[in-house]
Amino acid sequence: MNNQPITISQTYSPAGHYDLLVAGGGVAGCAAAVAAARAGKRVLLVEKSLKLGGLATLGLINFFVPMCNGRGKQIIFGMAEEFLRLSLRYGYGDVPADFQNGQIPAEKLREYAAAGKKPPRYAARFSAEIFALTLTELCRNEGVTLLFDSIVSRAVTEDGRIAGVVVENKAGGRYYTAEQFIDASGDGDLLTRAGVPTIERGNFHTYTGYKITLDSCRKAAERGEIGRAYQYCSGGNANLYGDGHPDGVAPYFGGDPADVTRYVVENQLELLEKLKSDDRKTRDVAVLPGMCQFRTSRRIAGEYVLQESDTYRHFADSVGAICDFDRRDYLYEIPYRTLYNRHAPNLLTCGRCAAGDGYAWDVLRVIPPAILTGQAAGVAACLAIDGQVPVGEIDVSLLQQTLAAQNVVLHFDDGDVPEVSDDTIEYND
Repeated sequence: MNNQPITISQTYSPAGHYDLLVAGGGVAGCAAAVAAARAGKRVLLVEKSLKLGGLATLGLINFFVPMCNGRGKQIIFGMAEEFLRLSLRYGYGDVPADFQNGQIPAEKLREYAAAGKKPPRYAARFSAEIFALTLTELCRNEGVTLLFDSIVSRAVTEDGRIAGVVVENKAGGRYYTAEQFIDASGDGDLLTRAGVPTIERGNFHTYTGYKITLDSCRKAAERGEIGRAYQYCSGGNANLYGDGHPDGVAPYFGGDPADVTRYVVENQLELLEKLKSDDRKTRDVAVLPGMCQFRTSRRIAGEYVLQESDTYRHFADSVGAICDFDRRDYLYEIPYRTLYNRHAPNLLTCGRCAAGDGYAWDVLRVIPPAILTGQAAGVAACLAIDGQVPVGEIDVSLLQQTLAAQNVVLHFDDGDVPEVSDDTIEYND
């Protein structure tokens, strides 16, 4: 597939024009599309698979990681809270009952402290398949035009702007134009095709599916909780920090088709070898991931790159306060500048493609922050359309006012900054 931008003279006949085209239907792309549709824009959401949700559904990373500071106070709201509730509406899973209106009551916190225990975090596991269905319903109800089984293969540029994109599907190549574009592919696909600078990072040997056993079904029936019927089954089992990555195995890069194939083949065969020793009549594989479970692939070379050292730092252009999903206490803000590059005047990004470095990339890319950056990108695209200005020249204060009205917390409370932070790694993802 040719990743080089092509000129307008080489394009196909337009198949449709939209205010906003979103490439990628993960949780970030869905948030961007819905935010723009709610603002009255005509939105096309292009998704390469047959269901929405990305890593959260196709990738079986079906866990809303903690959205609180670890001391009983919820930090992340906005569409992240809306999507969390949506994921639990018809499927299994619940948030901790201790939380009431985003807070664990002080009396309950004292009980945990007296017992020498840490309070639960505001997080929940959910049904990946049912969440995917509810995202489809949400997008349809909000007026988003969905295009499944389709890939954005080329970007057509004109005077530095993206004029349109070529979408490949069963009908062949079709050319769609739009005023604004958002890369929510998770792999920086549209960014790369438009010639926007990106940064790559490799991934560890991790591959996890779900299986069911007679014993797990029995336990689920006894507890009356269907979610307990599923058990993890893995090929590679390296963790987020690389522990367990095999010696001599090169990292996997999501932008390299040979690496993608190597990842799938090696991990599927490793899983198969483990399954061969099981009693075949007492277990079955329920579902395998429908995409590579890459956490970081390609991200934008943004106007600002979030750093781990930005913990507890306020940003004037923040589009959302977030927490560290793996360590209690650590708080961040997401600068709007992490979502664009000034050389791409009508292209934004979000989710796993937002600009973060090192561990800060990991903090940005998980489900709740990905949804927040998608929501921010969708609103920002609308402001760029309305003001007829590049994405880097929108009125950031208006963006923040709009997000705040949508229940996004823009800045963390300095009163939540602890004297000593909890460095305990909890491996929540």
